[in-house]
Amino acid sequence: MAPLRPAGLARLGRGVLLWGALALPAVTADRAGMNEPRPLWQQLAGLGMLAVAVALSRRQPFGAFAVTAGLSLAAAPALFSVSYGPALGLFALLLGLREQRARPAVAGFVAVGALGTARIALTGVDPPPEWLVLTGSLLFGCVLPWLGGRYWRQSRALAEAGWLRAARLEDEQRHAEERARLRERARIAQDMHDSLGHELSLLALRAAALQVAPGLAADHRSAAAGLRVAAADATDHLRRIIGVLREDDEPAPLTPANESLAELVARAAESGLPVRWEPPDAAPAPEPGGIADRLLHGVVREALTNAARHAPGAPVVVAVTGQARGATVTVTNGPPTREAPSAASGGSGLLGLRAAVTSVGGDFRAGPHGAGFRVRAYVPAQQVAVPPAPSTPAAPFAHARRRVALGLGAAAGAGVVVVGAAFGWYAYTETHSVLTPSAYAKLRAGTPLDDIAPVLPDREAHDPPTERAPTPPPAGADCRYYRASGELLVSTDHFRLCFDERDRLLTKDVVPGVGRPAESREDHEDHEERAGDARHDRHGEGSTR
Repeated sequence: MAPLRPAGLARLGRGVLLWGALALPAVTADRAGMNEPRPLWQQLAGLGMLAVAVALSRRQPFGAFAVTAGLSLAAAPALFSVSYGPALGLFALLLGLREQRARPAVAGFVAVGALGTARIALTGVDPPPEWLVLTGSLLFGCVLPWLGGRYWRQSRALAEAGWLRAARLEDEQRHAEERARLRERARIAQDMHDSLGHELSLLALRAAALQVAPGLAADHRSAAAGLRVAAADATDHLRRIIGVLREDDEPAPLTPANESLAELVARAAESGLPVRWEPPDAAPAPEPGGIADRLLHGVVREALTNAARHAPGAPVVVAVTGQARGATVTVTNGPPTREAPSAASGGSGLLGLRAAVTSVGGDFRAGPHGAGFRVRAYVPAQQVAVPPAPSTPAAPFAHARRRVALGLGAAAGAGVVVVGAAFGWYAYTETHSVLTPSAYAKLRAGTPLDDIAPVLPDREAHDPPTERAPTPPPAGADCRYYRASGELLVSTDHFRLCFDERDRLLTKDVVPGVGRPAESREDHEDHEERAGDARHDRHGEGSTR
């Protein structure tokens, strides 16, 4: 046999402590008079069943609850007993805490209620109050702790889910910051591409103009041609490098330009690009430095760069139309007049411009126009506000807490109502079954029931202690039990009145409460002697008179 590890020893120690705590009320309840006295073998069997329930509580919580519920039903048909009530409530709590499914627990509660009802119907002395106590015990001692355990388990699960979600949000925030840094680097690189690409294109135009200038020496003309080719190649290399850094949906940079559209067109014309500027009409122009102005500047710069690279020598027209709700820029170039210096494919500048324009609610179109190419962009004067994405509410967590809280409240309310009604009925039946010691002392054997009925209480005692009677009842006698006091929740003395078949008082006995049998009998006998002396004195006084 392998020795127990420290974890196993700690688990065993906790089980022993739990068993001791649950066994304490089972041992002391009988001695304190809170239960009817039981034989020693029943007490030992109950302690053994509690040990089995403790052993099953970790791996088989439903089995532990079933064992405890069966033990409670065996001890009391109404399920409630001081000996096993704490254990029943504890194992119901552990059932809700450790069992994921709810159906086994609900089925167990229904089975316990059905078995308790059947036993009360078969062996109960006063079924209505016993059934009320059973219902209250089932709701208040089983269902409510079970719901409390489920709420505890769900609270822990929600707390763990909350921590996991917080960790995931931190990871997402870190990744978002990393993506933002990468996007910013790509934006800076793209801005360098747009600016330097435009300048290199103008430089290539100046070199081309210098190459065809009259009166230039051959070696200078060859150097100008080499400069033009080098500028075109540098533009292509720059476009490829920046294209690797740029994402597909990355909008074009909106860095404010230090020049207006007219100045941009004029500088391109000075560099040798055959471009013509058509100023806007009287309608309001875009606000300088605004989003619309910066977008239009980027569109014109990219269109002029593409015209210089892909359609050298082609005439270009830049037109701006101002409107009350925005501005439209159109850049149109004709067919090239000479062969393009580079056969490189187009970059992603137009795609970035399309994303930037459409992101503010504008419209962007670029494509062939006749024998040339046209770029048209409409930018609204006021950026369209994009509604933020609705945040994900914590509805599942709130709904789970609300559902469990409602279940706990309903069970608690129902349990309080049923237990209150059961206790009220119990108090009523117990207080209305009290035969005072003075009335008991006046009863004499042979008295007809009709003469005794006026002093008898309305009800007989509930669950009479027949096993504590000093002598067995006479054969064939009809015995009735009454309480000697109206104290509740304690073991009190009972009076047993037995009548013969002619409804005459045959015998009367005192059934003492738990803990003081001799004293109770002596007290009632003394009371009876005093009552007899008083009757004798009254009889003597009547004779004297």
